[in-house]
Amino acid sequence: MSTGIGARVKRKEDKRFITGKGKYTDDIRGDNQAYAAFVRSPHAHARVKGIDIAAAAAMDGVIAVLDGKQLTGDGIGNIICGWAVSSKDGSPMNMGAWSALATDRVRYVGDAVAVVIAESPAEARLAAEAVEVDYEILPANAHADRALSKSAPQLHDNAPGNLIYDWEIGDGAATDKALAGAAHVTEMALTNNRLSPNAMEPRSAVAIYDASDEHYTLYTTSQNPHVARLVLSAFYQVAPENKLRVIAPDVGGGFGSKIFIYPEEITCLWASMKTNRSVKWTADRSEAFITDAHGRDHHTTAKMGFDKDGRIVGLKVDTIANLGAYMSLFSSSVPTYLYATLLSGQYNIANIHCNVRAVYTNTVPIDAYRGAGRPEACFVVERMMETAAREMGRDPAELRRLNFVQAFPHQTPVIMAYDAGDFDANLDQAMAAADVAGFAARRKEAASRGKLRGLGYSSYIEACGIAPSAAVGSLGAGVGLWESAEVRVNPVGTIEVLTGSHSHGQGHETTFAQIVAERFGIGLDAVSIVHGDTDKVQFGMGTYGSRSGAVGMSAIVKAMDKVEAKVRKIAAHVLEASEADIVIEGGQVKVAGTDKAMGWHEVGLTAYMAHNLPPDMEPGLKESAFYDPANFTFPAGTYICEVEVDPDTGETEIVQFTASDDFGTIINPMIVEGQVHGGIAQGIGQAMLEQVVYSDDGQLLTGSYMDYAMPRASDLPFFSVHNAATVCPNNPLGIKGCGEAGAIGSPPAVINAITDAIGNNNLAMPATPQAVWNAIQAAK
Repeated sequence: MSTGIGARVKRKEDKRFITGKGKYTDDIRGDNQAYAAFVRSPHAHARVKGIDIAAAAAMDGVIAVLDGKQLTGDGIGNIICGWAVSSKDGSPMNMGAWSALATDRVRYVGDAVAVVIAESPAEARLAAEAVEVDYEILPANAHADRALSKSAPQLHDNAPGNLIYDWEIGDGAATDKALAGAAHVTEMALTNNRLSPNAMEPRSAVAIYDASDEHYTLYTTSQNPHVARLVLSAFYQVAPENKLRVIAPDVGGGFGSKIFIYPEEITCLWASMKTNRSVKWTADRSEAFITDAHGRDHHTTAKMGFDKDGRIVGLKVDTIANLGAYMSLFSSSVPTYLYATLLSGQYNIANIHCNVRAVYTNTVPIDAYRGAGRPEACFVVERMMETAAREMGRDPAELRRLNFVQAFPHQTPVIMAYDAGDFDANLDQAMAAADVAGFAARRKEAASRGKLRGLGYSSYIEACGIAPSAAVGSLGAGVGLWESAEVRVNPVGTIEVLTGSHSHGQGHETTFAQIVAERFGIGLDAVSIVHGDTDKVQFGMGTYGSRSGAVGMSAIVKAMDKVEAKVRKIAAHVLEASEADIVIEGGQVKVAGTDKAMGWHEVGLTAYMAHNLPPDMEPGLKESAFYDPANFTFPAGTYICEVEVDPDTGETEIVQFTASDDFGTIINPMIVEGQVHGGIAQGIGQAMLEQVVYSDDGQLLTGSYMDYAMPRASDLPFFSVHNAATVCPNNPLGIKGCGEAGAIGSPPAVINAITDAIGNNNLAMPATPQAVWNAIQAAK
């Protein structure tokens, strides 16, 4: 059975997961283990007038009660945003101070003011409840659309009117002129609802301080351990980089929320040093709702203009983006360079202008969540396209087709240069698989049963593998976005791949091994993937933005190129042949057209024995590489959703969901399909069920699964998933990335289908039964 590129290989890592042998952060127990519990503000906005720790400190099992003044007094720095975005007038963004433990003011429910370290989790929690904090309650605001009003409370002194930045992209004057001359203009107000990430494994940290050499070790639920170490040392001054080891063991999902450094990791490391104890903290689910970075929360008005033939002449977008109480690590880039640069969609639009105002509110900070800006852009463009088609009486599929980009490369007016694609092929494949031709008959049959049937399209495009580093640096990124790899061939021929990427559900231990096994003609079990430990793996940038294939695998390919070159030299020398005649296949290194060969293991042994190497060749067989992409990759596709709505209750059933994606080269179709399934499930969750809701005074009303509705199996149909690929020309494997597409393309498809069924375009996410019923009544 083939195990190389394109093979449906079962995931190697699943054996330990399904047998309970996975090792997660909360499974780690340090010597002399102690436990942390945080004292958190119950108020959305308040001054901290005093903290009385006497009762808590006297309780059984309590080792220490520590506060923000002690933390900042020890030189621990503020949490930063690592992407600098300037306003359109050139002024820098207004980044408010965020201490891991608040010192004088709290700005959201859950903002930590102190931490208790105790002998057991229960003793730590009881003592945390005994800490008395004297608060002066201040006015609060939780809503982005009110943040800029004169009556809104001021969150940070250096951000007048709660404005973080007022940013724009595109030619405003040209876009206004195009819209003024348009034959038809569609206008919409759109909200992208706030979401909680809800990874299966909650965040956790185990901090270990070794006083003998002043060394720190942090086990943590991180998507990028090297970046975590860099930020903890260089910006938060917790420990020198060479004295800090960060280990991200098995991680149970991230969806972006585990990219960032949170107050808890900083505090646990510092507390370990203060107490000379190993300190562990693991969030419970309620704590996760008020501490994990939320996603989305955009409020947008948009205008899309068309000429008399139905071609788009201009798109103007104005967005207020809620970033919560503080700026998280990549928060500034999400509603700017990851959002507005994708507003061209799959379409040839000459004139685009977008203005984004990012604001502070008394809510949990917002940052990247699966798709990160791309779902918000897709929702704007695809809701506008569907609505425009209905307003103009055009077929929504054909309106899209009329405006598709047809020639590549294609330069959009908002930075992006699309390198390859065939948007017609994805649309055709999706329409055929969804049997769009038979929809009218299905709608008629549903009507005979008193049901409303609707069909909705979404033709999405996204940008993955953010790059190159010089380009993103010029746009304000505080780090490079390359990736690293080291390929080690051991003396017996087994291979270890050390990758800077991190796996938290993507299946890297399988897919990365597949490309190595195919390249060197060895078995999959002979390849091991090592990641997640800054003491074992060279510096790498981690996993997010669907970058592991396009960027992480490309680094592995570059390292394999170097290994292969050395293997050829060794074999040519030993077998007395020309390097050009050496072939590697079937576990052997051969001279083409002869019976002369070395076993793969013999090459490894020869390299390390060093008895018969070419002159001046160093012993050993391992090579490293760094790969910095030349461009983003651009996965794309068309999704078609078909729904049935009960007009008496507003209950909606997704009866069919069809996806046609272009991911470029696919390493493992089974894993890719799993990624698409998961992404669509999250997109349906956003479209129909999920929403973080705050009261006007900043109290979280959806702080548990009793109130925050997650999608269940019964909410989801069977997904019909297909692929019509074009190869990416900008990386050695032709990969585009697949991890976020499902969450990007599905929400507008679902809402477009429901609005088609009920005859009312004015429907916001989540489309709960009540919301759908209200929209049906409004349409009457």
